[in-house]
Order: sequence, then C-alpha cells, then structure tokens
Amino acid sequence: MTSATTSTTPATPRRAVLRNDPGYQAFVILRTGFTVAPILFGLDKFANLLVDWPAYLAPWINDVVPGSAQAAMYGVGVIEIVAGVVVGLAPRFGGWLVAAWLGGIIVNLLSIPGHYDIALRDFGLLLGAIALARLAQRYHGKPQSH
Repeated sequence: MTSATTSTTPATPRRAVLRNDPGYQAFVILRTGFTVAPILFGLDKFANLLVDWPAYLAPWINDVVPGSAQAAMYGVGVIEIVAGVVVGLAPRFGGWLVAAWLGGIIVNLLSIPGHYDIALRDFGLLLGAIALARLAQRYHGKPQSH
C-alpha cells in the first residue's frame, strides 16, 4: 500500500498578510495621526501652549458665537478631542468627520487675511482625512474579499 503525501502549508493569517500590505500600513499611519493630532490640538485649545488660538478665529465667526473667542476655542477643543476619539474607534466615519471639520477650518482661515498658507496646509490634511476614510472602508471592520 502506497501513501501519497501531500504537503500543505497552513493558511497565512490575515493579520500577518495585512502587516505587509502597504495600503494597510498607510491606513494605520493615517488612523494614528488623525487620532492623536486632533486630541492634542483639542487639549491645547484649553492651554494655548502651541499658539494663541483665539487669533485664528475669524472676526465674523467671533461675532456669531456667544461669549469670547477663547470660550469658542474651548468648544472647538471639545469637538476636536471627540473627533480624534471617533477616528480611533470608527475611522470610516471619523475620517469624514475630520474632513468636514477641516473644511470648516479652511473657510474660517480663508476669511482671515494672512492665513492662506495655513488654509492650504489644512486642505492637505483634509485630503489625508478623506484618504483615511476610504482606506478604512477596506481595512477596518469585517474582512472583505479582495
């Protein structure tokens, strides 16, 4: 009686495959950045260590929101912290949330003379947030067939 031996290799775990996937690596980098940065910037709205944040609030917005510009920055800080947490927990939604928030920041900055360079930088961040949301569609949640 002869026996045929077949060589089988165990299937490579999905996690190991993903670690070597450049798209997945990009997703992890963007998810980490868009989780940490909004939280840190949001916290700094309460301390003003990085910059005098109220100076970045357009006068017309300051006229619309109740209270002082610094009080408005406290609200902005809370929103940014929440946005960072949402990216960490649900990047498919959080990426779009951060992109929308950055869109609002860009409108604000474009209405302040001398802040156009920062608006352009934030446009680049908006594109990164959209890329995160799109990558999260593929890499976060239920495994999808490729």
